[in-house]
Amino acid sequence: MGTKRILIGYGIDVDACSSAINTRDGAKPDLTNISRGTFGATVGVPRLLDLWKKKNITCSWYIPGHTLETFPEEMAQIRDAGHEIGLHGYTHEYPGDLTREQFETTLAKTIEIQTKFCGKKPRGFTAPAWKTSPDMVEVLEQYGIEYGECEENPYFVPYGRERFKATDYKNHPGTWMVPLQQSSPSKMVEIPGNWSVDDWPPFQFDPWSNSQGYVDPFNIQRQWQEQFQWCYENYNTFIFPISIHPQVSGRPHILRMHERFIDWVNNEHEGVEWCTFAEMAKEFREGRI
Repeated sequence: MGTKRILIGYGIDVDACSSAINTRDGAKPDLTNISRGTFGATVGVPRLLDLWKKKNITCSWYIPGHTLETFPEEMAQIRDAGHEIGLHGYTHEYPGDLTREQFETTLAKTIEIQTKFCGKKPRGFTAPAWKTSPDMVEVLEQYGIEYGECEENPYFVPYGRERFKATDYKNHPGTWMVPLQQSSPSKMVEIPGNWSVDDWPPFQFDPWSNSQGYVDPFNIQRQWQEQFQWCYENYNTFIFPISIHPQVSGRPHILRMHERFIDWVNNEHEGVEWCTFAEMAKEFREGRI
């Protein structure tokens, strides 16, 4: 095979307290989850910043508006260290649960907050929980967002208006045996999200979901390595985005896993570049990857 050029990077979702407050119906949030979010913002963030500085890695941090306004000093450390800061809703609200007007309102507000905080407009957006809506991409495009980590297509993001017929057993099969019609591509680049390269499901215990919380980090490290190694052996060029959260990866045993994984990538592979998701999107848009 030819010369290798691999772009790899971390996208850090600084949910902090926002995801706990997003009860969707105004119900009382779990105070323990709020405490865990505070740990992520005040302890996890500095620990991760120390690791990235040690390894000379610049990352993409997706920060809800609520987190920016609640923990400005900690978030300023991210900005001042030269990392990318992108959008992640205001209180981690799910685009798929919002009306178009609600989504646009939260998007406009968070763009305003981040632009004032960073001195420049954000370029990227990560959909909270990767729950998208048919209107989401069009609205993001209208507001000048260049890329998103929302789906699992490493191309120009489709508009999300695929036409399909949901299976309904109450009706005759002839009414729902219809192939899906693909949506047209937008001008926004997709950085693919992948739950198998995300710290939340294996390391964050959640009794109301399938997040386990107690998986051995060496097991997850091996899974990440196997995914990376297969791609490395079969492609000369690819991107490898990783998604993590400070309240999860800011814990000691997970930090050690990240350091081992980074060292393995760097020491055993040529042609690897650590970069931000914005840089990945730019390279794709310009035809270099």
